[in-house]
Amino acid sequence: MLKVSVYDMEGRMTGDMELEESIFGIVPNESVLHDAVVNHLANKRSGTHSTLTRGEVRGGGRKPYKQNKIDKSRAGSTRMPHWRHGGVAFGPKPRDYGYRLNKKVKRLAIKSALSAKVQDNELIVVDSIQLESYRTKSIVAMLNALDANRKALIVIPEKDHMVYKSANNIPGVQTTEADSLNVYDILNCDTFIITKDAVRMVTEIYV
Repeated sequence: MLKVSVYDMEGRMTGDMELEESIFGIVPNESVLHDAVVNHLANKRSGTHSTLTRGEVRGGGRKPYKQNKIDKSRAGSTRMPHWRHGGVAFGPKPRDYGYRLNKKVKRLAIKSALSAKVQDNELIVVDSIQLESYRTKSIVAMLNALDANRKALIVIPEKDHMVYKSANNIPGVQTTEADSLNVYDILNCDTFIITKDAVRMVTEIYV
């Protein structure tokens, strides 16, 4: 079993905790991580891009000039793609870029991302994150105490509005629940901060 130190919100070490090796101690699969990140970004695309074809551009109903006895190529509309102000040929139209990954691939990707954080010493376990009021300074003080001044992902066992709203306006800081983890957010943060209860929940989900 892997052992990591456990800290409180003031940055003091309070003990240690064992991590499940099948989740936090595997060899990261880079190919699967790549597939998961590409999938996440594709699913986030709005796909609302749209261009006008020659049939959708306004105008062009009249034949611009006669077809015979002039030294010009024949033309039936001023809205053809190669004309100025014409339509777009083969341009993008609204579409859904989303697709689904195999369930086993998604689970392996999460385990690989978590293991990569442990191997890079970017995973910090805290006893708990409890706030008595909505106070951003408390979250900032915790991040400073844990030496997590860059991009950080805070993982809690269940939604806590005080934690969410207190961390919401800190640049580079995200908050999520243990059952809503995704590979992109894990890899995109410099420090992965997770509570002991959230570690247990992640272990129950992915063991």
